[in-house]
Amino acid sequence: MEINDTNLQALASYLQQTLSPDKDIRKQAEKFLESVEINHNYSLLLLHLMDKVEVDIHIRVSAAVTFKNFIKRNWRVIEEAGNKIPMEDRSAIKQHIVGLMLKSTEQIQLQLSDAISIIGREDFPDKWPNLITEMVSKFQTGDFHIINGVLRTAHSIFKRYRHEFKSQELWTEIKFVLENFAKPFTELFVATMGLAQTHANDPAALKVIFSSISLICKIFYSLNFQDLPEHFEDNMTIWMTHFLTLLSADNKLLQTADEEEAGLLEQVKSQICDNVALYAQKYDEEFSAHLPNFVTSTWNLLTSTGQEVKYDLLVSNAIQFLASVAERPSYKHLFEDPGTLASICEKVIVPNIQLRQADEELFEDNADEYIRRDIEGSDVDTRRRSACDLVQALSKSFEGPVIENFSKYVQGLLEEYTKNPAQNWKNKDAAIYLVTSLAAKGQTQKQGVTQTSGLVNMTEFFENQILPDLQSPNLEENPILKAGAIKYLMVFRNQLPQPALITSLPSLIHFLTSNSNVIHTYAAHCLERLFMVKNATGGPAITINDLQPFTTNLMTNLFLAMEKPGSTENEYVMKAVMRTMSLLQENIIPMVPEILKSLTGKLLLVSKNPSKPHFNHYLFECLCVAIRTTCKKHPENVTSFEEVLFTPFTDILQADVQEFIPYVFQILSLTMELHDDSVPPTYMALFAHLLSPVLWERPGNIPPLVRLLQSYIEKGAKQIESERINGLLGIFQKLIASKSNDHEGFYLLNAIIEFMPFELLKDYVKQIFILIFQRLQSSKTTKYIKSVLIFFSLYAVKFGAQALVEMIEAIQPKMFSMVVERLYLQDLQKISGSTEKKICAVGVTKILTEAPIMLQGDYISLWPQLLQALIGLFELPEDDSVPENEHFIEVDDTPGYQTAYSQLAFAGKKSHDPLGNAVPDAKIYLVQQLDVLAKANPGKIPQMISSGVQEEAKNYLQRYLQAANINLV
Repeated sequence: MEINDTNLQALASYLQQTLSPDKDIRKQAEKFLESVEINHNYSLLLLHLMDKVEVDIHIRVSAAVTFKNFIKRNWRVIEEAGNKIPMEDRSAIKQHIVGLMLKSTEQIQLQLSDAISIIGREDFPDKWPNLITEMVSKFQTGDFHIINGVLRTAHSIFKRYRHEFKSQELWTEIKFVLENFAKPFTELFVATMGLAQTHANDPAALKVIFSSISLICKIFYSLNFQDLPEHFEDNMTIWMTHFLTLLSADNKLLQTADEEEAGLLEQVKSQICDNVALYAQKYDEEFSAHLPNFVTSTWNLLTSTGQEVKYDLLVSNAIQFLASVAERPSYKHLFEDPGTLASICEKVIVPNIQLRQADEELFEDNADEYIRRDIEGSDVDTRRRSACDLVQALSKSFEGPVIENFSKYVQGLLEEYTKNPAQNWKNKDAAIYLVTSLAAKGQTQKQGVTQTSGLVNMTEFFENQILPDLQSPNLEENPILKAGAIKYLMVFRNQLPQPALITSLPSLIHFLTSNSNVIHTYAAHCLERLFMVKNATGGPAITINDLQPFTTNLMTNLFLAMEKPGSTENEYVMKAVMRTMSLLQENIIPMVPEILKSLTGKLLLVSKNPSKPHFNHYLFECLCVAIRTTCKKHPENVTSFEEVLFTPFTDILQADVQEFIPYVFQILSLTMELHDDSVPPTYMALFAHLLSPVLWERPGNIPPLVRLLQSYIEKGAKQIESERINGLLGIFQKLIASKSNDHEGFYLLNAIIEFMPFELLKDYVKQIFILIFQRLQSSKTTKYIKSVLIFFSLYAVKFGAQALVEMIEAIQPKMFSMVVERLYLQDLQKISGSTEKKICAVGVTKILTEAPIMLQGDYISLWPQLLQALIGLFELPEDDSVPENEHFIEVDDTPGYQTAYSQLAFAGKKSHDPLGNAVPDAKIYLVQQLDVLAKANPGKIPQMISSGVQEEAKNYLQRYLQAANINLV
């Protein structure tokens, strides 16, 4: 594609069409752009278009978004996909993008900044060493539009330092950045602080300057996260003096009238709290001289900041800073005065635990956000959560005084509530929140609380304060108190006695009918968690018998909850349905027709626009539980499930609902495996479609598709037409070319070898082996070698060791000795999994005892070594080491949007042992086969074992012989 006006006009026209309200025009334009994006100069045409000021701004922004998405999908070179951007285009992009980004409007600048950070993640610093110097040179311009563009880009590149694992490569990159960036960065900060003073009365200038300061503070955090750089240690006084100034700054011109949204000054102060908390936690020795000033400044900030929502992040970060200081033993002296502790409780903790008007509104108007903050543990940035973290931190050093203080507060709050429950219900809410948060010393998502403090007696508090709210007949009265009560039950489910859990069931089931989204969601979540609680003997605390009286009511109310506005795709309710069905087992069978009707109705609804991945996942899990449970008792009922599900499944496949296709394949595997011996015609009609290359392009489809094909091959090998073999082997070839999917290729190949008639395969076998060796030569990984060893061993089991030797020798003479020496001897011990170990053990036994070549020429020296490796497989711990620098690309590492593969727990495949009962014990099988070999070669085998096998291995072998009552001669 030439860079000329004609092509630029054509590109502008297609980009204009991608903004069309007409879906068909939009789709057509998107498809065209996708088809030409691999052309030389495509990306450069987009950059040129963005640079043309005469072109409509909407088209230029569309070009920027298209460019960023193109870079996101294609900049990283993936081995199996190849390089989709020509090298000269890559060079030209890196040459022009920074300059273009800095002179563009903010909308385009944001997109290009993201694109630079994506390119930087792959190329910086090795393939783009001048990026930093080019950006730093712009600091001298004095133009804050340009400077903010540079800072925004630097922030997006450097922020990954906050979560990268430590490595030499990372240290080298950070060192390079600091050498080129740290000094001018500090100078820019000092200059910007000076400008903030100069323009203190100019609101427009202040807004731009504080945008820069906010970005500078974020970059400071990233550059200091991994370790304390020498530059920042040497210049700590400069930075900390300005941070203190900013923390106490109070310029009215920077304040916003909005009560909800934080202004620039609040954002800057919040980030400074993060920065100094980082220093207090990680570099306390170097930072200790500055710390007392920040504690004082933060204290003043907290006692003077209002309750408005816009200050929430600032207050929570400031409290988190105090918490990070309080939990360090070296700063204990700052808090040990009883007056200080009482003051913190009274002025910081209690005010920030009280429910505000904004929290009530959130409860009523935005249930999803309230739930996300409260029960999902993502309330880390809320005032309540931070206040509780501060108490937890103080408890580490002063548990006695803290518990004593808060016991009084809890008591006082509850007394106030008792005086006038209708008026003072918020006091009880605060008391329940304090107890729920502070009594929990150790907690996990799965187990709930694992350790409690002595704040209150958990059971007494439950009976006196929680149970009355749970058993209140009026569903809609004081809903926030009810939510707190349900949360208490959920959090302390492992501490409360079993009868208390069972007593609560009717109330929780009743709460499912509440019109409050928070209440019925909490009730569903609590039920699901209670069903997972184990008693002292490891069995379920709530049994089928405990639940039986409420079953119909429970299932009815769960499905009714999903009809309420705002809860039609409620993941907590659907998960509770799944857990209830799983707990009830065959007792659910009478209700399955009704349940199936409701589930398929939901499926038809959500397949039009899948938007809640967790809800969708549990929906498919419910279908699996229904199928498994019913067909376990009545296998013939699988046909009734097929009648109901095939129509929506066909619609999903035809409409190409990408998110659901992996689930459909898994359930089809499950239902097909329930048929005896053969594959029904309805499934066979789908078979050819499953070989379509487009389905295999999506990583999320691969595991369920492979499993589905395995099921076809296992159940209906004789029904598969010979012309389909080519398609199956083509898929195998594609899969083994990929480091992330090669094991899936071998799952497919192993099924083909085990179940397909050899007559159909014989013309292809040699080519299969050649492909395997080609990949071994070009890209050998531990995972791949393990798969190869299992395949070779299965081949020897199925067709005999001699057939394996002949096939490999036919490709290249003496190659089998290399297979033994470089694969079996080196890597046999890496095999994991009981079935895989058994296949390899029997395969190696056959090679040792059924391949005449092993007792001839050069192979004689390998024979005892291979026997020793086999005994090692039996007796030594698994070798799970991988060579240095070996990296497996995972599916979710691939750039761009991909439907991730979500395995359905209740659609799990039964483990299949190709040896079945033919070889119950591989050790006994080994010595039996050695006995046959020894009798055919008198005196030779014991002599080879005696001279070539190490003593420890010989002792193990002797035990196998004794167990089988065999004596080798």
